[in-house]
Amino acid sequence: MSDNKIAIYLMPGMAANPSIFDGLVLDKERFELIRLSWFQPEKGISLEAYAQQMCQNITHKNPVLLGVSFGGLLVQEMARFIAPKKVIVVSSVKSDKELPKRMIFAKYTKIHKLLPTGLVNNVELLAKYAFGETVTKRLALYEKYLSIRDKYYIDWSIEHIVNWKPKGPVENLIHIHGDKDAVFPINNIKECISVKNGTHTMIIHRAKWFNENLPDLILNG
Repeated sequence: MSDNKIAIYLMPGMAANPSIFDGLVLDKERFELIRLSWFQPEKGISLEAYAQQMCQNITHKNPVLLGVSFGGLLVQEMARFIAPKKVIVVSSVKSDKELPKRMIFAKYTKIHKLLPTGLVNNVELLAKYAFGETVTKRLALYEKYLSIRDKYYIDWSIEHIVNWKPKGPVENLIHIHGDKDAVFPINNIKECISVKNGTHTMIIHRAKWFNENLPDLILNG
């Protein structure tokens, strides 16, 4: 890679594979897009330790880390082990204070442990958890995006989302959030770039917005 190219590592959301980034098309002379994928977490591993392992896939100095939803939490943890140029979180949160009330309720009641995650092969149910929307009309599409169906991974992910408490703010962070996000409602979010009519899946359905705005945010934001 030439020295003037900026490496952008892309981390998908819970249960999603990197195909959610298929719509991202940036100038190849200026940017290199590298897709990261979830790997099976070891039993009992912390999110911090998982992030440290994921950093082994980062081969560029001062890259941009971009994470969607739960992937946004992960890249913030990864930023503590490397020196990223920027950290971009999409459809995600920056602190436990931005979690919706239902997730805070789950944290203290442990009700999330009662979720029927054993039914993860039911794509419609999985999409409800991962994307916050009913997908009956687009079921085949979401079967493409939601390919991680392991029960332990889903349980581990939900556990670390509802119990996430970052050690502190991350430097050089940009937060992009849809004003119609059903998973992390924007009224709980502080200091973000709001995308009009953006839902939790806007990285897929509003890729044009990202193609038009990411270059300037990365270079000048």
